[in-house]
Amino acid sequence: MSKTSSSQSKPQLLHLVFGGELETLEGHEFRDIEGLDIVGIFPDYQSAYAAWKNAAQRSVDNAMMRYFIVHLHRLLEPNGLKPAEPAASAT
Repeated sequence: MSKTSSSQSKPQLLHLVFGGELETLEGHEFRDIEGLDIVGIFPDYQSAYAAWKNAAQRSVDNAMMRYFIVHLHRLLEPNGLKPAEPAASAT
């Protein structure tokens, strides 16, 4: 993969796609945490959605299996701001 300068590329908005069997259809508790299917981390929502759709379609026969997309970029920068830069000292 080639690197481009940040001014020429879209911002990197990381997304995690994962899934597993739920305890109940109404909740988000998993039956087996160690057995979670970590599909991967993707650089944008579009590629995460494509991976989510593919994984969900593979498990369509299991009603208890659910896949999720987690917006990692929102966890890393909850205010939507760039990380704070150190303040410049006055001389």
